[in-house]
Amino acid sequence: MAKIAPSLLSADFADLKNEIKKVEEGGADYLHLDVMDGIYVPNITFGPPVIKRLRRVTRLPFDVHLMIDRPERYIENFVEAGADIITIHQEATIHLHRTIQQIKSYGIKAGVSLNPGTAISNLEYILGDIDLILVMTVNPGFGGQSFIESMGKKIRDLRKIIDQEKSDIILEVDGGVKLENAEKILKWGADLLVVGSDIFNAEDVLERTKKFKSL
Repeated sequence: MAKIAPSLLSADFADLKNEIKKVEEGGADYLHLDVMDGIYVPNITFGPPVIKRLRRVTRLPFDVHLMIDRPERYIENFVEAGADIITIHQEATIHLHRTIQQIKSYGIKAGVSLNPGTAISNLEYILGDIDLILVMTVNPGFGGQSFIESMGKKIRDLRKIIDQEKSDIILEVDGGVKLENAEKILKWGADLLVVGSDIFNAEDVLERTKKFKSL
């Protein structure tokens, strides 16, 4: 059975409580929260105050994806807001290893995201320190983009590395994930699928969530 993290970026922001309840009832494993600052990516979403309010309405683990410049300035804020996993981008922080250790010092999981143009080799010296790798299969900043097919090789290569290291790192994939390509992505080796528009734009959010879980 697939593990999924519905992305609130594509949800109805005027009705977040009910949107969350639908995916929760549908069997979602995590809630993916995309935080954007308008600097690292050309979009602005929400920050710790919104996440803190959402923490009150669900028990789903919060998979917080920080697409922000110098995330080390705000780690404590997101931890206090209720993050269970914090994922950062290698390009956004000057000292990647230090920021990972900062996240883990709060007793939560730390992840690193790889943009389509970011090489796997950037993770070579920190594999033993991270809990999750997020492969971006679109360029970050906006929901509803098309899956970049060439990222299939990156997913397969990372799966081999994780298996060779006998690591329990979670391999997460985000961007253009839909029912028609989800099974293929899972076969490539993904552990966790981030799904936005294909769930929240569906006529029946609950049933679409269940369909993803049944893969």
